[in-house]
Amino acid sequence: MNTRKIISSLGKVLKVEAVLMCLALLVALYYRESSWTAFAIAIGIMLLVGTIADYKKPEDGDIREGEGFVIVSFAWILCSIFGALPFFISGQIPSYIDAYFETVSGFTTTGSSILKDVEALDRGMLLWRSLTHWIGGMGVLVFVLAVLPASEGRSIHIMRAESPGPIVGKIVPKIRTTAAILYAIYIALTLIMVVCLLIGGMPLFDSVANALATAGTGGFAIKNLSIEAYDSAYLEGVFTVFMLLFSINFNVYYLLINGRVARALKSEEMRWFLGIVFVSTFAITINNISAYGTFLHSFRYASFQVSSIISTTGFTTTNFETWPTFSKMILIMLMFFGACAGSTGGGMKTSRIIIMLKSITREIRRLLHPRTVAVIKLEGKPVDNNVIHGTSVYLTAYMAVFLISLLIISLEGFDMVTTSTSVITCLNNIGPGFGLIGPRGNFADFSQLSKLVLSANMLMGRLEIFPIIMIFNPSLWRKR
Repeated sequence: MNTRKIISSLGKVLKVEAVLMCLALLVALYYRESSWTAFAIAIGIMLLVGTIADYKKPEDGDIREGEGFVIVSFAWILCSIFGALPFFISGQIPSYIDAYFETVSGFTTTGSSILKDVEALDRGMLLWRSLTHWIGGMGVLVFVLAVLPASEGRSIHIMRAESPGPIVGKIVPKIRTTAAILYAIYIALTLIMVVCLLIGGMPLFDSVANALATAGTGGFAIKNLSIEAYDSAYLEGVFTVFMLLFSINFNVYYLLINGRVARALKSEEMRWFLGIVFVSTFAITINNISAYGTFLHSFRYASFQVSSIISTTGFTTTNFETWPTFSKMILIMLMFFGACAGSTGGGMKTSRIIIMLKSITREIRRLLHPRTVAVIKLEGKPVDNNVIHGTSVYLTAYMAVFLISLLIISLEGFDMVTTSTSVITCLNNIGPGFGLIGPRGNFADFSQLSKLVLSANMLMGRLEIFPIIMIFNPSLWRKR
């Protein structure tokens, strides 16, 4: 393990975060908010620490597999630790643990909040909350690879450790070019959404903040009633569409840009994902017609909530706590499913669900016909046995983390619904849950211990567990 290389990489990350925070500083200055000093202090601290860490460059620039996981894990932890400083220094979130929880929730694109009155925050703070979603959506390390010179040697290990989903590869041969292409698509979709929101009459600041939160599938709202506050069918439709767009593997968009439309539309994971969305929306629409009066009215709220939950964004337009049990159970199932691999969404990922179901089918065939050689395919290609094994191990680790966290959070003494969905929503990077943390609730009443545990859940959910677990493995820290 080359610690010099790790420290240098983390220094670069902190400097990039400081530069990005300057956007929030400029907004605070523009609106003449006193919080600009908190941003200035935080930026200064990050630049100082980052410069010291990156002062001595490592001779070997290649990022090896173990080092990639360590860099990614500590980068996300450090980004959250330093990213929480403006909230704490300004006094707008007096408790540092609360500020840390809010920032982890932002970077991991979870959207769970401890704030009871979001609208009390300065605009600079609101933009920083949304910007953490946007940064975390594609990945802070992917951003660093896109904008800073980096070794092409084995930087794929950084993308593999940070990118969600069971299969991670390069769009083009060079890692930096791949990262740049991904971010170009990401920025383009974000800007298109801003324009669409402006067309619907949403103010410029709101449009930018909400687009950043949607792009990262995070769901930090700038209104206490979330998107419901705008009361616009058109705007809700825009959010619904873009939440789904950001939930689809970005490789699909690369294929479309390059004219390979047929291949893009044949994406098996995308078709499964959209199929789940359609069936869930239709089922909830029918189940809620009596509550909303007409099919179209029911469809409006069902489609938004389904898109919000399966994309793990977490915006709301209605209090789904009042929905029938059948509809609420569908939403809980969608919390586990999540978005597509290679998207900005969280959850288990649709590709893992497909692999798991096909693995079950293969085992049934083997039991019935022991001599049968069954090959699992995804996107028309055989799935490597290592990927299948990795999926099984991930699900096992996922359940272990879920159960241990559930046990710790149960010490709070909250009801079963609140306790269970708090872990589900944080581990799957959703945002809202049920009970005390429903669409009208928040995490303010949880203890400091629970907030730290749930923060760890959010980090594990975003980085898919193993990068966080691996940093506690003593063998990883042995010098080469």
